[in-house]
Amino acid sequence: MRSIKTLSFAVLGALALAPTAFAQDAGTDTASGKHFAIVGGATLLQPKSNPGNGIDKFDGGPAPTVSASYFFNDNIAVELWGAADKFDHRVRANGGGKVGTVEQQPVALSAQYHFGGADNVFRPFVGAGYYQSNFSNEKIDGLDASGDHVSLRTAKGAIGTLGVDMNINSTWFARADARYMRSRPELNVGGAGTGDTLKLDPWTVGFGIGARF
Repeated sequence: MRSIKTLSFAVLGALALAPTAFAQDAGTDTASGKHFAIVGGATLLQPKSNPGNGIDKFDGGPAPTVSASYFFNDNIAVELWGAADKFDHRVRANGGGKVGTVEQQPVALSAQYHFGGADNVFRPFVGAGYYQSNFSNEKIDGLDASGDHVSLRTAKGAIGTLGVDMNINSTWFARADARYMRSRPELNVGGAGTGDTLKLDPWTVGFGIGARF
């Protein structure tokens, strides 16, 4: 959490300097026509509460994330986004008691539309696509009375994105975004599917610094 606060202050500082820096650079260079962009940052992922029978909450947590985009023109892009490390979750049963931990690492491919001109200081964007999230290191055997190992199958489904890029100059920009993933992984007990799913449906909030070229 401290890393996200630190990055948030860095982004706010970049925002304060963005209009001046971009105005100075705009006369000699332009963001228009550049086809590639990369972004590195930190993201907080929070699943919804009461995702399944007997489970009160999957605690959210931060992880570093990266993305790479290809712009077909100044407005339309395709983005590959994912977690560079795993999100850690503590699993809490009804009543607040901890019953275990689990990790996940999502990756997504989305089409995006970026509004306005490439040289605008603020450029909001929207996106939609498909993602997968692999769960690992599950230690939540307390969910099953038999004592068999409990695991989660890979979550797959739709992802939606809302965000804004804030140009610092024609190459560098700061990014803030929010993503929603429809996540309904099936519970496995003793290696076999149970037919029971968890409605995790997490939201993410991310901050990052990017470069286009």
